[in-house]
Formats: sequence, C-alpha cells, structure tokens
Amino acid sequence: MLELHDKYDLIIIGSGFAGLAAAIEAAEAGAEVMVLEKMKAPGGNSVISDGGIAAPGTDEQVKAGIADSAQLMYEDMIRAGEGLNYPELVKIVTEQAKETYLWSKEYLGVSYLDRVDLFGGHSVPRCHTTASVSGRDIVKKQLARLKDLKVPVLTGIYVKNFITGPDGRLDKVTIHSGYNYQKGATGPEEVLSAARGLIVASGGFGSDIAFRKAQDPRLDQAIASTNKLFATAEIIKECLALGANPVQLSRIQLFPFASPDEKGFGAGPMFGDYVVLPYGLIIDPKTAARFVNELGNRKEVAEALLNIGRPALSLTDQKGVINAGWDINRALKKGVVKTFSSLEHLADYYEINAQKLKQTVSRYNTMLGQRQDDDFQKPLLKEAAPITSPPFYAMRMWPKVHYTMGGIQIDSSARVIDANQKPIPGLFAAGEVTGGIHGACRLGSCAITESLVMGRIAGIKAVSTA
Repeated sequence: MLELHDKYDLIIIGSGFAGLAAAIEAAEAGAEVMVLEKMKAPGGNSVISDGGIAAPGTDEQVKAGIADSAQLMYEDMIRAGEGLNYPELVKIVTEQAKETYLWSKEYLGVSYLDRVDLFGGHSVPRCHTTASVSGRDIVKKQLARLKDLKVPVLTGIYVKNFITGPDGRLDKVTIHSGYNYQKGATGPEEVLSAARGLIVASGGFGSDIAFRKAQDPRLDQAIASTNKLFATAEIIKECLALGANPVQLSRIQLFPFASPDEKGFGAGPMFGDYVVLPYGLIIDPKTAARFVNELGNRKEVAEALLNIGRPALSLTDQKGVINAGWDINRALKKGVVKTFSSLEHLADYYEINAQKLKQTVSRYNTMLGQRQDDDFQKPLLKEAAPITSPPFYAMRMWPKVHYTMGGIQIDSSARVIDANQKPIPGLFAAGEVTGGIHGACRLGSCAITESLVMGRIAGIKAVSTA
C-alpha cells in the first residue's frame, strides 16, 4: 500500500516537462498535489531530449543581432503545420514562450549555453539549449523545486482508469503500485481521490506500434523510434473512452536526423541536426546527389528520405564541425559518425560514385560562395564554409518515429474537450498527449516550449476552475 493518504486536490499523470510544470504551478497556488509516474524514475522522454527550447525576442537573440518576435514564431509554426494547427493554442504558446524560457532560467535556475541555433523550418535562430545539451537539466530543476514544495512524485505507478463522481466530474483514479515495464503492475489496486481533478501529461505514443500503426499504416515495427519503450497509448485511450475528442492522431512526426546504425535516439542526431543540416549536406548514396533542402522542416526532410527509399548519407568537413561548435565525440566513439581523409575514401567506403560525389560537393560549395542555393533554396548561413577541409565526417540517416503531434483536444485553459466541444469536468491535459498545436509538423525545439507553457497553464487553471 502507498505510504501516503489517498486524498489530494490534484493528481497529475506523467512526470515530464509538462506534468512537472503543472505540479509546480498548482502547488505554488496552494493546492495539495501528487504526481504519478509509471516508470522507476521520473522524467519520461523529457530526459532524453536535447534540452532545446524555442523562444523569440530573448536577450541572447538581441546580443547575436537576431530580430525575432512572437508573431514570427507563430507564422513559422502555422506554416510548418500546414494550417492544421489550432491558432488560439499556437498564439498562447508563442506569446508565452519568452516568459516561460525566463521562468526556467530565473525561477528554476536552469543554465543555458551562450548561443542560439537555427533549426529547419524556423525563419531565424531561436533555439536555446541547456548547458549539458539535455532535457535532464530542466527536469532536475523541476524536481528540486517540487521537493521544496513538498509535492510527492511517485514512481512505478500504473494508472488503470479514471472514475467520475456523482456530479459527473472526474475526481478519482484507480492505480496499481509496483509497476515494472517488463512484468507489469504487481502491487494491489487502490483508488486515489483528487477533489479538483486530474491533469494528464502522459506524453505521446511513439513506441506503441499497434496504436501508431492504426493511425498511419506505414509506421509498423520496421520503423524504429527515438522514444523510450514506455511511450505508449494507455492513458490517451482512457481519455478517448471518456469522450475526449481525438485531434489529428495520424500526424506522427518522423525524426529524419537519426541513424539506422544505433538504437533509440542515440548520439547521431547531434551530428545530423546540429552540424550537418546547417553546415553540410545530405546525399542519396545511389546517385551521389542532393535531394532535399537540408534546413527544411522535419516533415519535408523525412518524406524526402522515405521517397528515395534507403538511408541517405549526411556529411560535412572539419570546418563544418568547428563552425557548428558542438561536441560529436560520443557519436564518433560509437562509430555512428565516421571520419575520412578524403572524399574519395568516403565514397569508396559507402560505395558511392566518387566523381559524382565531388561534383555534388563542388556545386554546393559554389552556391555557398554565392550565398544562394539554386537547387533547393536552403538558407545558407554566413558562417557556413565550403566543404573542403579534411577530415570529412559522415553518417547514415534514416527516419525514426519521434513525436506524436496528434492527441486529445484541449482549449486555451488546458481543459480536455469532448466530441460535443464541451469541457470534460475535472480533466485537464498538457504536452505531447494533446493535439492541435503543431498541426502537420512540429518544428524543432518547440516541444519543450509547448510543454512548459501549457503545463503551467494546466496547473493554474486546474486549481482556479470551479
């Protein structure tokens, strides 16, 4: 049995960015809060993210001479989302992004690198990355704050179902303690009460092969995932059973910068996303030619990879790695990224036509000099240099399931909305379990922004809503 009482004001399901942000705000507002996490340790997929948060108009951008605004970020998200985004939710996220970024720095004490990065689909650099290049930095600070606020974060808790009270309001959950991912729940069944309701922040379903395949038949077991194995759909299915309205469940993001030569998220994306895309190029090994704008959004790049039907090759040179300023030693040690003394050696290793490869690189270098990509309209950074300086670095790239843009519908107060477009009393949600914010494609570094912004709103509104 749990060594805690069974009645709380608010129960939060999930201990990633969104759930912990909600818990902090609710506790600060005076509510008695409990956080439930099914795994042995808190953090969920948040701890394996790269810790990049998109925020416009920051001091770091001003220092770097970058002109940005909430409106520009809004326009970028709507464009990437192909207009399928819920505008009112995107506006909330973009208008509160800067303040939430500052909240993470000043209130939580998160440290960030002194740089701002450009990700594909963004008009300007606006990604601020934590000091260790990991979402773990943010989660640790959130957990420390919750400890100060005396909020219990219980791990190994499997939520079986939700219970509605006589007034139609969700106010209880049935749980099993002692949950183990391999063995399931071993503890007794218990019921916990939450007078003000529940906040669902259970994340996405990227590792739930059956559920994701039902939404997009292409995404079977042959497509790997960057997610941890526990990113499954049981909580979202419980919400749907209660009448929550599903939003764009088939909009599942493939992460194009992953490598098929390692499991999970791995070390390769640091090289692919942060180094190659802005400072290198991607080629089809069969033709030795480019086939996509490397700084296109994730949907564009992933679809282009699927269209060629085989892993592509991402490459850059020593100058590219230096100019990017990122440490790729982990990927080198794992052998995911390989080094070559010449383009000929690189071509020989990957069985590519060396002459065609050199022609492709030469044309790209010429366009770099002109600062205009006539082939794919890639934004060419002023810091990007011609690819001529050995050693040359290369990695095979192939998409993996990364993020589920679709989920349950929420309104601007993070209330879960039913099929009749009415709030479900006592049920709130935030983070990847929700849908509608990103539409057809999530831009890189916007997930942490969304999770923190909407998580905080969920915590505040759940306490203040009658």
